[in-house]
Amino acid sequence: MITCFDIGGTAIKSARATSPQDIKALDRVPTPLNDFDAFAAAIGRIATEATGNDHSLVSISLAGVIDADSGRITCANIPCIDGRPLVADLEAVLKRPVLIANDADCFAFAEAILGAGRGHRVVFGAILGSGVGGGIVIDGKVLTGAGGFAGEWGHGPISATLAGNPPVAIPRFACGCGQTGCIDAICSARGLEKLHRYLHGMEATSTEIIDAWTSGDANATHTINCHVDILSDALALVVNVLGASIVPVGGGLSNSMPLIERIDAAVRNRILRKTDKPLVVRGECRIEPGLIGAGLLGLEARP
Repeated sequence: MITCFDIGGTAIKSARATSPQDIKALDRVPTPLNDFDAFAAAIGRIATEATGNDHSLVSISLAGVIDADSGRITCANIPCIDGRPLVADLEAVLKRPVLIANDADCFAFAEAILGAGRGHRVVFGAILGSGVGGGIVIDGKVLTGAGGFAGEWGHGPISATLAGNPPVAIPRFACGCGQTGCIDAICSARGLEKLHRYLHGMEATSTEIIDAWTSGDANATHTINCHVDILSDALALVVNVLGASIVPVGGGLSNSMPLIERIDAAVRNRILRKTDKPLVVRGECRIEPGLIGAGLLGLEARP
């Protein structure tokens, strides 16, 4: 038995896992953002209540990347752990082995093992939410790569500068990572809102834009056409490079099936391997995929 956690800037969610088919939710508590001792204590309390003092594994999914060389984590939304050798620090406090994985990797692993990626050798899990991220699973193993950044297709100066039909000029927006022209800056939920504002001078949430598009609004349709063009160019390249045969999508934008279907058609039209089967699909692990992925990774890694 292990304890698994999905930790974000708002909440620490937890579960107890005894097998891939038996992952039961436990507690949900606020995330201490600026107090490491409180952060570690919250995890320790839940783990002890779940498994006693048996020194069983703690497996954690969070929105951060651990450098394989230094062991230090980059995690901007939880300041008290950013820059720490987090595995070593938590193991010292908890007196348990600790496994930490990126939340997009956990999503991709959950989809590969229990979701839409079952039966596929190469799975690319794409996150389209407040940010754009991804994880790679090949033959049932997560590929983290140098520095732990494998799968991070949202970053890099590759955003198209012409999009839509007829094509219109699109600027390369500044990204929070420090670069300009990242897919994250224009194809995330916030990026979609930024694109709509640029094209039409209108303020609207991503949900409002998608609802207006599905209702036939001309301005929203123009925005979505440009958004899909830019996103599918980049995603098609990822599929070509990896040879992925399925791309489960998570994050808030995946709640719109019409949008996922549009992206799927556009990506399949751009890749080298032609197929009539759906490629870009909504993830099947709709409830806490990060927590499920952390549980699955922990069960695989436990002594």
